[in-house]
Amino acid sequence: MEISLKNQVAVITDSSSGIGAGIAKSMAESGATVVINYPNESSQPKADAVLKEITDNGGKGIICQCDVSKEEEVIAMFAQVVSELGTVDILVNNAGIQKDAKLTEMTIDQWNAVIGVNLTGQFLCAREAIKEFLRRGIDPSKSVACGKIIHISSVHEIIPWSGHANYASSKGAIRMLMQTLAQEYGAHKIRVNSICPGAIQTPINKNAWQTEEELNALLKLIPYNRIGQPQDIGNLAVFLASDLSDYITGASIFIDGGMTTFESFSTGG
Repeated sequence: MEISLKNQVAVITDSSSGIGAGIAKSMAESGATVVINYPNESSQPKADAVLKEITDNGGKGIICQCDVSKEEEVIAMFAQVVSELGTVDILVNNAGIQKDAKLTEMTIDQWNAVIGVNLTGQFLCAREAIKEFLRRGIDPSKSVACGKIIHISSVHEIIPWSGHANYASSKGAIRMLMQTLAQEYGAHKIRVNSICPGAIQTPINKNAWQTEEELNALLKLIPYNRIGQPQDIGNLAVFLASDLSDYITGASIFIDGGMTTFESFSTGG
C-alpha cells in the first residue's frame, strides 16, 4: 500500500544529517514538501546537500536555519514556513544533542545545552505548530487530522543510561510532553506520538559502530542482530504522519530491533 503525504508541508528539525535527513527523504518521497532545518551556518552545506538529493529525485522542499533552543528563532522559522509554503501540516521534533559526562563531572552548561535542545526545543516547536494547526483548521483534502506531531525520543525514555543523565532525563520528559499534548489537543484532531529509536547508524553514535569490534559489542544488545538505519525511522514517521495511523495518538513506538526486550537477559541474565 502506497502512503501519500501529497500537498502537506512537513517541518523536520535538525534534518541536515542522520535520522532527520532520513525522515525528510522518506516524507519527500511520499509527496510532502519538506522543510530541512539546520541549527547554524556550519551545517548549511549539509542541509543544501539533503535538499539537492530530494529535488534531484523529484521532491520539493526548502531549507531553514533555526536553533530550536531559542524561542525567537523558532517563532521566526514557523513564520517563514507559513509565509513561503502557506501552512504546516506535520512537525517532526527531531533535533537532539549529547553532552556526556558522569553526574559528578557534568557542568551546568552541559546539562542546560542538552535540555535546551532536546526538551525545550521540542516544546517550542510543538507550541508554534499547534498554533498554526488551530489557525488553519482541518483541510479534508489533505488529511482527516488537523495536524500531526512526531517527537523523536529514544529507547532511553525508559532505559536508564549511566553517564548520560542529561540525555536520558530529556528523553524521559519527552514522553510526558508528548502524552500531555495528545491529551490536551486530541479533541481538536491533532495527533501527537513519539518514535523511540534504538541504535541507529548515524554520526551521533559513530563511536558505537565504527569498528567491527564495537559493532559486534553493540549487536549483543539487539536481538534482531542488525543496527538500524535512518530509513527505518523515516518509514515509521511517514506512517505516523499519514491517515493510516489516524487512531494512534499519545503513543511511544519503539523501533529498536528488540533492544527494549533486554537481550542480555536472554540466557537468564
